Amino acid sequence: MKDMAPQFFLSMKHYTKEQFFKDFVSGIIVAIIALPLSIALALASGVTPEQGLYTAITAGFVISFLGGSKVQIAGPTAAFASIVAGIAAKNGFDGLVLATVMAGILLVIMGLLQMGSLIRFIPYTITTGFTTGIAVTIFIGQIKDFLGLTFEHAPIETLEKVSEVTNSMGTLNPMALLVGLTALIILIVWPRFFKTIPPSLIAVIFTAGIVKAFHLPVNTIGDLYTISSDLPGFHFPVFTMSMVQKVMPDAVTIAVLAAVESLLSCVVADGMVGSRHNSNMELVAQGAGNICSALFGGIPATGAIARTAANIKNGGRTPVAGMVHAVMLLLVLVFLMPYAALIPMPAIAAILFVVAYNMSEWRSFLSIMKTAPKSDWSVLLVTFVFTVAFDLVTAIAVGILFASLLFMKRMADVTEVSSWKYIEEEGENSKDSIDLKPVPKHVAVFEVSGPMFFGAAQKFSQLIIDERKTVLILRMRSVPAMDATALKSLEKLHQDLKKKHVTLILSHVNEQPMSMMNRAGFLDLVGRENLAGSIDEALSFAVDL
Repeated sequence: MKDMAPQFFLSMKHYTKEQFFKDFVSGIIVAIIALPLSIALALASGVTPEQGLYTAITAGFVISFLGGSKVQIAGPTAAFASIVAGIAAKNGFDGLVLATVMAGILLVIMGLLQMGSLIRFIPYTITTGFTTGIAVTIFIGQIKDFLGLTFEHAPIETLEKVSEVTNSMGTLNPMALLVGLTALIILIVWPRFFKTIPPSLIAVIFTAGIVKAFHLPVNTIGDLYTISSDLPGFHFPVFTMSMVQKVMPDAVTIAVLAAVESLLSCVVADGMVGSRHNSNMELVAQGAGNICSALFGGIPATGAIARTAANIKNGGRTPVAGMVHAVMLLLVLVFLMPYAALIPMPAIAAILFVVAYNMSEWRSFLSIMKTAPKSDWSVLLVTFVFTVAFDLVTAIAVGILFASLLFMKRMADVTEVSSWKYIEEEGENSKDSIDLKPVPKHVAVFEVSGPMFFGAAQKFSQLIIDERKTVLILRMRSVPAMDATALKSLEKLHQDLKKKHVTLILSHVNEQPMSMMNRAGFLDLVGRENLAGSIDEALSFAVDL
């Protein structure tokens, strides 16, 4: 627990006026970037525009204040959009609040239990698969607003949305498409010439001006939502035990995704600034931030890689920048929020198209498909398909299960129990004979290579020796680990050898297998005198048996 210190307090020990100025400027720039994104992501999540700002303000401030990273910027992210929309549609806003609070509690517990390092056990193929799947889900979800379609139904599942888009193509609004394309062009072209002002801000201002000036028949945020500039108020959800049970899978989804996204963002940030984050403290901060966000009207939040990178590029080096960003968004909420009603929905869709493209990691996806072995790209595809067709929890669970099974098969394939080559078999003049040791004729030597676990345990049963042999030396110098199933197979091998009056000698047993054999009483069963430290010692001992 002594290492659980927020980076904010550590940064204050040597804080300077010069660094405060850099953090302040960076915080303002990040707030400008976060403003349209927070609104767009809130709408994509099926909640009101101001709830996106509530999230960026509350979670952004708390996570920066308590976080384990000096430069992490937190807020609503694209990864949560489809998940939040589904939870809100199924269980209402109280269900979403409860799921987010429960997820926050899970994140705090994960941090306190020092589980931050477990992120490395999620394979890259799985993170790439579900990230690309989420990007596709976001893209499909925004086609309606980009084309100005009118849906007869309000589908939740991604595949249902595809079907509804196809059935509603006759309601396409050419003006909405034109506004959406205009915003998309700005988002693509503007950064090539201007680096300081975020293109999303220009896109929403320009398209809002066109729609307002020419009275275009295009839906704006104000047409679909009531815009509020009220400060976020405390909201504790009304819940029952049945509701807790119902939203528990959603809470786990939010917690897992928040942990993965935030810690991946921290790793990227570490590489950019040459620092090192505290993963466990970051999980605690993410938990506290999500609890506060939910209780004050927001939605789930996590570390945002794009906003974190923008913070670093603009000079932010301490959590002060993230806190300034949250305060600036609070001022925008109070004084400028009514103007958000003028933003056209196709412009929001265009922003989310670009967000989906940037997060899709399609280059990594294609690279894995082209260069990785079949086991890797099959895990990638399974995770991707399940993310799009079902949900993130199912995708991650199936992906990890599939990856684990394939990993165990690979480990089982590389584990071998092979008989030695003998000098008399190779011939005295054989080029390989120089590497061979003389073995008494009544002795058989088998080499075990690789981890011995349940996936490879049956290989002991495949061991066959000549009937004339009275001693079997099992050389285990290349066995780093053994599990209970493998030990059981080894015990059965010993029993079979004993019936045939064959003595078993174990040579060069490593620490973990030795400890396991000792605890299980196997060494006493075999006889500790039949334990050799090297093959030479084992062969020397076997001569007299």
